[in-house]
Amino acid sequence: MRKISLLQIGVFLVLFIAIIGLGVGTTALFFGHLELGDFRGVLLIILGIFVTYVYAVLVFRVFLRIAPLREGVIGQASKEEFVYHVYLLFFLLIFYPVMRSGAVPLPLMRLLYLGLGAKLGDNTYSSGIILDPIFVEAGSNTLIGQYALIIPHVIENDKLEHYRVRIGNNVTIGAHAVVLAGVTIGDDAMVATGSVVKKGTTIAAGEVWGGVPAKCLKGGRSEAEG
Repeated sequence: MRKISLLQIGVFLVLFIAIIGLGVGTTALFFGHLELGDFRGVLLIILGIFVTYVYAVLVFRVFLRIAPLREGVIGQASKEEFVYHVYLLFFLLIFYPVMRSGAVPLPLMRLLYLGLGAKLGDNTYSSGIILDPIFVEAGSNTLIGQYALIIPHVIENDKLEHYRVRIGNNVTIGAHAVVLAGVTIGDDAMVATGSVVKKGTTIAAGEVWGGVPAKCLKGGRSEAEG
């Protein structure tokens, strides 16, 4: 893992302080005068946290609009590396604690992933963790199982890269499965529980894959038609 510089930390802290200020200010302005009964303090804290996370997503997206993080290799000491480290701090300190908690209902997690840039079709939900959501696409009626991991990045010593993960319609990714960078999964396919799908793998429509590393266990549509 590459070292995060003080300047990158400083840029993130400026954005983080702005997020906190906006969250606290908005909560006080719009909800501070409300009569909320005996639980007023608790409710204001909950509202404040929610509003602050909304601002965190908005600031994160604005940051990426100004300084996009692109697919491919991130060179050392490059502009892309600077952007990546600020991007990484957003996740390490703000978003990952929510993703990893398991306490947020799936419909809200769907909204969070969409807010962070994932492209998810209708009725698609993740009970696992989607890392780097801006590099993940999933079609409709797809389920990512409990504690499964979608990992579009490659971190190997000093090597740092991102490759898009594409998941089709009606796909099931089993609990604790791991899908690595650059994987493409066709419609109606299935990844078995606990499997590890290697980088750059293509799973055809209707296939069932399982194992460590994952291999095709059952053919797809062409086999069924034959």
